[in-house]
Amino acid sequence: MSSNGPDPRRPGAPSGPLPGADPPTESPSESPSESPSDQMAETGSIRAAKATARGMKGFARVTGRASRATVRTARKAAGAQGAERSGLNRLIELHAANAAGDSAFAIALAGTVFFAGATSGQRGPVLLFLGLTMVPFAIVAPLIGPFLDRFSHGRRWAIGATFALRAFLCWVLAGTLTSGSPWFYVAALGVLVSSKAYGVAKAAAVPRLVPPEITLVKANGRVALAGVVGACVSGPLAGLAYWIGPEWACRYAFLVFTLGTVAAILLPAKIDATGDEESIDAPRDPRSGVRRGNGLPPQVAFALRANCGPRLLSGFLTMFMTFVLATEPLDGWESKTKSTLLVGLVIGAAGLGNTLGIVVASLARRINPAVMVVVALLADIVALVFATIFYGLLPLVVLGLTVGLMQYLAKVSLDSTIQSGVPVRAHASAFAKGDTTLQLAWVIGGFLGVILSYPAINGVGLGFAAVLLTAWAVFVLRSAPARRKRAAERPVTTVG
Repeated sequence: MSSNGPDPRRPGAPSGPLPGADPPTESPSESPSESPSDQMAETGSIRAAKATARGMKGFARVTGRASRATVRTARKAAGAQGAERSGLNRLIELHAANAAGDSAFAIALAGTVFFAGATSGQRGPVLLFLGLTMVPFAIVAPLIGPFLDRFSHGRRWAIGATFALRAFLCWVLAGTLTSGSPWFYVAALGVLVSSKAYGVAKAAAVPRLVPPEITLVKANGRVALAGVVGACVSGPLAGLAYWIGPEWACRYAFLVFTLGTVAAILLPAKIDATGDEESIDAPRDPRSGVRRGNGLPPQVAFALRANCGPRLLSGFLTMFMTFVLATEPLDGWESKTKSTLLVGLVIGAAGLGNTLGIVVASLARRINPAVMVVVALLADIVALVFATIFYGLLPLVVLGLTVGLMQYLAKVSLDSTIQSGVPVRAHASAFAKGDTTLQLAWVIGGFLGVILSYPAINGVGLGFAAVLLTAWAVFVLRSAPARRKRAAERPVTTVG
């Protein structure tokens, strides 16, 4: 066959492309823009990516195994000493979920007006916040406590309802957190009230699940310890969600509370009462018909009065030290960073003391509640006098540690006194009244701390608190049930 054009296969033929033909495409390996070093770098990147993927897979495998081992260990500890047989372990796990959800809710509100006063150093918002903290208790004591007593045959559903309501309100909060909607305050208040209602219902349920191998104080301590663990585990997860956006911390709390709703309904059936329940009422004078006292048995009323001292000191120390150490720090702590660290050391010592109290209560073989409430009150006075005389970093840290430790030991002793000294039909009302009284003591202490923290009078703040707490201790000891009983049994002599 003949050709009109030159044959490209013949020697000497033109080397360019044929007329009308498409230019040849270069393969990536033949591209003159890629040097051998670029190819080696690309190969190294691929290898690094594969190594990273293998490392992440191995880390996930190890983390998963550690998490499963931790869960197994925690569940084994929750069911120890007969708790699994009695069903207490389920309540312990439920309380861990409650603390996890509450911690996520608190983290979600970290940037809102609820924490603005504490971070800005202004006393007005703090005083307003102290007043607002009484609102949930004002609802719990007169309304929710008696309601839970009258319908305690459905206590599991009542506990589940507190979780379900918080789940719904957290979902609502997620949409109003950054919009400034007035529904934000309504939803936040609803979560706080529901949380207090859960605490009352949970405390009333503990005695029904305590196995004979452990005491009420130890059972309450183990439940509280589970709450600390739940908050510690949930805190970083909620913080990560908050880093994405505050509303995501609320959505995470919604998920936790939803799971808690299911867990609450699956609690043992013996938590529910079997008959009509009544609230605890103050006894009436047989002649006038007027109610006398608060209706609590003498030993419970004494433990409650004794608890008011440590709780008042806790509120006072939190507010007083927050303002005083920030405005007039100790020598050598004048810089803003150091003064903030100083406040953290003192307030953090109180938190550490509270945690130590939970550990002691959960591990101690036996604690006498009637003695413990008095020891806690007297120990706080000694630590307060020590910090007043030897004002400095170490005495203040010791004071914070003592206040946190004794506050919890006194509270757990009060709980066990109510659980053993109040009829089962009135547990919720008694706990609601006790929690309201203690919160009122904390608020009064906080008000005093804010007022006495002004620079003109803060020098007498700790001394005033020491005198006030000592006077309260004298009143409490004079009203002890044993003392009153001896006075009533003393023969009356007449002259004439």
